[in-house]
Order: sequence, then C-alpha cells, then structure tokens
Amino acid sequence: MKPFVLLATRAEDLPADEEYGLFLRYTGLMPEQLIRVRLEAGPMPPLDLDGLSGIFVGGGPFNASDPADKKSAVQHRVEAEFAALLDEVVARDFPFLGACYGIGTLGAHQGAVIDRRHPEPISVVPVTVTDAGAADPLLADMPPTFDAFVGHKEAISQLPASATLLASSPACPVQMFRVGENVYATQFHPELDVEGITTRIHAYADHGYFASDELELTLAAVRRVAVSHPSRILRAFVERYAR
Repeated sequence: MKPFVLLATRAEDLPADEEYGLFLRYTGLMPEQLIRVRLEAGPMPPLDLDGLSGIFVGGGPFNASDPADKKSAVQHRVEAEFAALLDEVVARDFPFLGACYGIGTLGAHQGAVIDRRHPEPISVVPVTVTDAGAADPLLADMPPTFDAFVGHKEAISQLPASATLLASSPACPVQMFRVGENVYATQFHPELDVEGITTRIHAYADHGYFASDELELTLAAVRRVAVSHPSRILRAFVERYAR
C-alpha cells in the first residue's frame, strides 16, 4: 500500500506525539503507512502525490485570521507551503483530509471568509450532517447528529461556491466541507478521544482557549458525554483511498 502522510504543526512534543498516535489508532494504519512531517520543525519536503494514498492535516496553533504582522516566520512559511501543496491537491482532486488547522488551510486556499465570529470553547458539541453530508461516503455510517470535540478561536463564516457544506454545529456554521470529490476539511477533531483532548487542555492552558481559572471547568466540559463517532471518518477515509 502507498503510505499516507500526516502534516503536523504542533511544537510541543507530548501533544504532537499523542496526535500521531491517535491518527494511527483511529485510521488503523501502521507507522510505516502513515509518514509524519512536523512542519514547525522544518520546511515541507517535496511530496510526490503519485507515491501517496492521501494526506491528513492535524490541528495546531496557527490561525489564518491572525494579522500578517503578528504571524511568525514559521507560520508564514507553513502557510506558503500549504498554499503550494493545495494548488496541486485541488487541481488533481487528490485525497486530503484536514482537521481543525486543516480547515483553515483549505478554506484560505479556496477563498472562504475566516474570522472570529464563530469560535467554540474547548468542549463537546453536537454536529449535524447536511443532506449533502448524508450522501457523502465519509459520513455514510454517521448518525444525523453526533457529538465531537472542538476548540477554536476562528472559523469559516462563509464558504465559497467551490465548497460543499457537509456538517454544522449550533455555534459554528461550517464544521465540515468538501471541495471536488476527494478534498475534505473538518473544524472538529475526528482524531481525538477524551485522553487526547485532556493532554491538549493541559498543554495549551496558557494559549488563550480558556481563562486561567477555568481549567477544571474545561476538563469537565469534555467529559460530560462520551464521544465515539467522529473517528469513523478517519477509518472511512483510509478504506476509501488506500491504494
């Protein structure tokens, strides 16, 4: 089987390593079948799409809506690398699934409006599948509404005509969309379980996702209901595109 690639941007080793482990667990891939590239550590290597089954993008600290003068040199580099990669991915309709930060990269590439109007605190939210989503192969086994982990400062408030809306939540109109037939992005985290999001809550406690005195409230918010459905999307992606 041709491998998949996980493009990651987390600088902290513990959540970065755990993210990779979660993608392995829920995709069902072996380490040699899922190549991790840590973009915060160095430039994106050349990716020969003919030699890959597909591309995953994990979450990360960068926000597309940050003012240009507030972005680090690393963020500017990563954004430029994604823009070039997505030129080829979209043109070829190559299998791509971006989670959280991935929705910002694909959204920015397609001209979506990305702003701070629809943030969601770190929590569990109900995500509802649209009619188009119900007909999509990646969501075929999902219930009409499912619980998912979220936590983001920015979101897409308006999709371009090139995108098909697949899922929404009460506070965030774009939770998942598709471009073409094979290029996807989610605002929620399909790779996370409660242990994984607990690690991230502790790792990013001072990153502005919640107030300094809200740690226990945030931990309680992600434990209030069991989350089990979103990871099916990762397995469905691999089953559909492994070659």
